[in-house]
Amino acid sequence: MDQENRFQTWLSQYIKPLNLKRRNEIIEYIRQAATPGFDYFFLVILSGAIATIGLINDSPAVIIGAMLVAPLMSPILGVGLGSITADAALTRDSAAALIRGALLSILLATLITLFNIYLPFVPSLLEIPGEVFARTQPTPNDLMIALAGGLAAAYSLSQPHLSAALPGVAIATALMPPLSTIGIGIALGRWEIAGGAALLFLTNAITIAFAAILVFFLEGFVPRFQRNNNKIPRSLLVAALLTALLLIPLTIVGISLVSNAQENRLINNLIETEFSEIRNAELVELTIFRSEEEIQLDITVRSNSPLTYNQVVNLQEILVARLDKPVSLKVDHIRSETFDPMVPPTQTPSPTITLTPTLGPSPTNTPTSTQTSLPPTQTPLPATSTPTATMTPTRMTPTPIAAIVISAGEFPPYYFLYQEPGGPEIARLAEYAVLLDLHESVIFEGLIWVKVQDEDGRIGWYPKRNLVYPTEISITN
Repeated sequence: MDQENRFQTWLSQYIKPLNLKRRNEIIEYIRQAATPGFDYFFLVILSGAIATIGLINDSPAVIIGAMLVAPLMSPILGVGLGSITADAALTRDSAAALIRGALLSILLATLITLFNIYLPFVPSLLEIPGEVFARTQPTPNDLMIALAGGLAAAYSLSQPHLSAALPGVAIATALMPPLSTIGIGIALGRWEIAGGAALLFLTNAITIAFAAILVFFLEGFVPRFQRNNNKIPRSLLVAALLTALLLIPLTIVGISLVSNAQENRLINNLIETEFSEIRNAELVELTIFRSEEEIQLDITVRSNSPLTYNQVVNLQEILVARLDKPVSLKVDHIRSETFDPMVPPTQTPSPTITLTPTLGPSPTNTPTSTQTSLPPTQTPLPATSTPTATMTPTRMTPTPIAAIVISAGEFPPYYFLYQEPGGPEIARLAEYAVLLDLHESVIFEGLIWVKVQDEDGRIGWYPKRNLVYPTEISITN
């Protein structure tokens, strides 16, 4: 007891108790702000929509705007204030507002995400945006941020001259984006995303409530029956215990993140070392997916010399040996050439082989014997040979035919020029762009692919079903 009294006396030098009038003003303000009325739910809908769209578009600026609009801080402060003052009505109303606002935000985010899946206005949902992943793996650092934010919010609320700091607190604690991330995870069927975001929201909510209870207790907010009692309220002890318990899952997640980060660094170093032995090779992209069975790696490499199958197999064997885990590897190779304006390219003559087929049977220079019947008294003339001129028609090289890119009614449409059928993308095409059909085609995965040239002179492959030919020129020999 003596240690508790000394601690309170020391803190009272910096956080002074408020007078009764100021405490009543704060209670009334939070009671109105935490009441689940039309204004509250309207702001929840607006902030939830902004946060969800910002997450889908991977836009930090839009997400910050949603943090400023979100009204969820007031109910959490209301729960803390109601707990420390034993105001059952304030605690009940604030908790109801928080729960209903959270459920509404999750439902809204789920609907918006489903709408974007079936009517894809943005390409971000083809893969999980980085801003979504950032809210699925909370660590003890997030608890420290929520604790500092809750202390700042409660203290700024009780000090009128510090109210300008509240927008910064709203940005730091970030209550709405985790709820929107839960809805996105549910819509995509990614329960690990929804679970991680739910842990982040609970961490923020419980820690902010604990921080608010602590600040309000130091400022003199206590139940009426305990105003002359210096004991620490039970609500403060319970909130502190819940906050401490949150450290257990957060520490587990944090250790896992550190382990994955070290593993990612090792993978990146091994891959860079292996490709450094290939002349002019450049690692363009490395994507790592983890599952319970194996690690999946998608690698994109750019070089002017072709990769061999043995090189890829050797890389996979090195990764398996160093990581001591099964590794699934896929390498996309992009052929490239490097040009230096100061070093002109060497012109190398390339022989052109022209095949000249002969159409139909062709006359030959075969002597024709002509027998002439003469009277017996005349000597027969010798046989004469009559050469016949041969006309050999030559087929002309086909002229490229113009074709127009269409969508063919598919989602998403093929709007990319590919280095090879099913290979890496080398250019993005606009709908109704004009391509030149170079009269070379192959069949790949059930589609007919034709070799084409775009308006910038790039040559690649494109599905024929997505082309329409307005005109065709035929040459008759």
